[in-house]
Amino acid sequence: MAVTVNGRRYREPAPDRLLLSDFLRHRLGLTGTHVGCEHGVCGSCTVHLDGAAVRSCLLLAAQADGTELRTVEGLADGDRLHPLQEAFREHFALQCGFCTPGILMAAVDFLAHNPTPTRREVAEMLSGHLCRCTGYAPIIDAIAAAAEVGAE
Repeated sequence: MAVTVNGRRYREPAPDRLLLSDFLRHRLGLTGTHVGCEHGVCGSCTVHLDGAAVRSCLLLAAQADGTELRTVEGLADGDRLHPLQEAFREHFALQCGFCTPGILMAAVDFLAHNPTPTRREVAEMLSGHLCRCTGYAPIIDAIAAAAEVGAE
């Protein structure tokens, strides 16, 4: 299969039953995408497929053939963090970090569609993610702060 991930083109074999999350982590070595529940409930595996946030544990790698993917590794611009990553750092929203990549990817997609969300709308978006540290308040603060500076 051939995919473009974070601007880099890959051509790798992918067995029919290989999940996209496993393809990213084990075939491409992009371990920022985490797998928590393997049922699409926790959101830790969220990546962008052709610009839309998707749960990579619910897709087969073969379904991504020919697409453009973006993972959390593709958010920063070299040494410069994405504004959302910077906001997470400033607002102590990183917690243990397990759910953070998926939440960041979902938040980027969310802000692209709703650049001026209310705190309630941010909380509703977060309802699709599980943070085992239960640190939702600082995550909401970080996303709201990133929205104020126009992060997408």
